Amino acid sequence: MFKSKFIRSTLILLIGGMVTKILGMFIKIIMARSLGKTGMGLYMMIMPTFTLFIALAQLGLPASISKLVSEKKYDSKNLIFSILPIVMIFNVFLFFFLFVFAKFISVTLLHDERCYYSILSIGFVLPFISISSILRGYFFGKEKMFPHVVSNVTEDFIRLILIFLGVPLFLVYGIEYAVAFVILSNIASELTSILILFFFLPKRFKLEKKDFMPKKKNIHNILHISIPTTGSRLIGSIGYFFEPILLSFVLLHVGYSNGYIVDEYGIINGYVMPLLMLPSFFTMAISQALIPTISYHYTRGHTAYTRKKVKQAIFFSLLIGIPVTILFILIPELPLQILYKDIDGAFYTRVLAPICLLYYIQSPLTGTLQAMGKAKEAMNGTLGGMILRIVALLFFSFLKIGMWGLVIATSINIIYVTLHQLKYVKRFLK
Repeated sequence: MFKSKFIRSTLILLIGGMVTKILGMFIKIIMARSLGKTGMGLYMMIMPTFTLFIALAQLGLPASISKLVSEKKYDSKNLIFSILPIVMIFNVFLFFFLFVFAKFISVTLLHDERCYYSILSIGFVLPFISISSILRGYFFGKEKMFPHVVSNVTEDFIRLILIFLGVPLFLVYGIEYAVAFVILSNIASELTSILILFFFLPKRFKLEKKDFMPKKKNIHNILHISIPTTGSRLIGSIGYFFEPILLSFVLLHVGYSNGYIVDEYGIINGYVMPLLMLPSFFTMAISQALIPTISYHYTRGHTAYTRKKVKQAIFFSLLIGIPVTILFILIPELPLQILYKDIDGAFYTRVLAPICLLYYIQSPLTGTLQAMGKAKEAMNGTLGGMILRIVALLFFSFLKIGMWGLVIATSINIIYVTLHQLKYVKRFLK
């Protein structure tokens, strides 16, 4: 029964992931072609800040709710709805923080005042992301992947239409307004996702006032898992947040122009990394399907079965990762030309492709640690990787090798984190 559930869940997530990746690819193509290198550069300069605040807004709730629901020992309805008031209050705090510090982040930290409106826009999007992530956690815990897939596909489809129609209209007013619109388009797409997920909730979920009243035990159990998980995500997000800040500071100091930094940063994080991350839809699908299965069997002492599932996850991740890596090493110009009508970044792609093969197995390994209740170990790996990344970024950027400092730092981070997670998965499954 568990085997068929795992395979079914993985297949549903794979099909849905493939569709969303295709839609996401079209979104990236439209953005790259309409915003240009400068616009994509601005967007990618803002993304670390966006990612950091998403991690804060979600509070690690998807993973914790998924784990608790899968254990079938708690009131699922109270788990997902009693946390909502706490999350909304926290989101209001985040909104006011961004409102006060948007100018400082854009001008002082990112060295580009054109980022101001986009930073402000993030605050409006966060509550919608928080609610949808909580609902997704419930469906993952129940191993019901179809609602997640439907909501994801619809969400990306809405965003694709909005960006296709809206970006050209806002470009008339300036590149900064067009980039801010791209951020704000997440409100409509996330709202659509929330409505779809609510539709798939069980009919017995007739909401009453008491369902929104937090139970001390439930909140404690949620936070006990979510805080280390949030810590792990926050560490990675904080490192990502400081990346363009430190990179801009050092490269400006050693003589590179702001135009070069924005354009090259846009090429690496707007063209190269999205291309290299294309196979991650497969590994993410495996990871998401793996969490409830691992959580259920590991807590019951089924170590051999758990080990078998982890090996399967790594095998299937490499099965898709190896051919794609070979393609990216041999002819990176072809996918870049097809997707972006631009081959800038081909050499970056060729160098990073073999490193990203390790990244493809990182997600299942981290998901396994979280499912086994070892989120602290996963967080330590992310912390070590972030520290190494920042140190390497600073050191190599001072050597006046342009964006290659970023490429080297990214490679070191991927290698360290993957090997760390693999080490601890093997240790706990002996």
